[in-house]
Amino acid sequence: MAFIEIEDLRKSYNQFEVLKGINLNIEKHQVVTLIGASGSGKSTLLRCLNALEPISSGKVKIEGDVVSGPGVDLNKLRRKVGMVFQSYNLFPNLTVEENIAVGPIKLLGEKKADSIARARQLLERVNLGHRASYYPDQLSGGQQQRVAIVRAIAMRPKALLLDEITSALDPELVAEVLNIVRELAHDGMTMILTTHEMQFAKEVSNLVVFLEQGKILEAGPPSQIFENPQQERTREFLKPIIEAGRL
Repeated sequence: MAFIEIEDLRKSYNQFEVLKGINLNIEKHQVVTLIGASGSGKSTLLRCLNALEPISSGKVKIEGDVVSGPGVDLNKLRRKVGMVFQSYNLFPNLTVEENIAVGPIKLLGEKKADSIARARQLLERVNLGHRASYYPDQLSGGQQQRVAIVRAIAMRPKALLLDEITSALDPELVAEVLNIVRELAHDGMTMILTTHEMQFAKEVSNLVVFLEQGKILEAGPPSQIFENPQQERTREFLKPIIEAGRL
């Protein structure tokens, strides 16, 4: 039994089918990167895994438990699966440490003092301990995204979904965010991510999944997908990236 099992997952908006029968098993501690052109279904798939989008048919299982469809305990699911978005979604009226502590206090029942102490500990880990009492608008984009990642980690999730977390950042800020993801991968966090940073995906992933028009066209280890893709469409997608020196 895989840690996360995706079985014939389909998602439609009215008559338009975005995901067309996704089947994918993800093992504990794996880092899985979804790649593909805009509109291929990558972000929709992530949102379906966290029930931010209801699926049209199929199943999502985590540790054997079905976490999709009617009647799912969303709070329980989101305690297991954290998500970080392109936009940071921090509460502007809360300090950095309060942004991190609020979830564990309200959803996990932690004592405020304990949760604040852990927030400060996690901020030190990402070199933001000196910003604990700042407000989000006093931080750079890269710092806000690091706080957003820490906020997700503070909920002690078993898996983390990362949706284009560097796409809104200036190039010089990308590296500081990707370094946090590298550390999480090294620590064994199960992660599923979408990114345009192909060199990073090659470095950090155990499995790379190429989506095309809502289907998995090809999946395999980074060495296969990036150096010896089996499908012509995968080669077409990667060619301009390679020619631009980004892989």
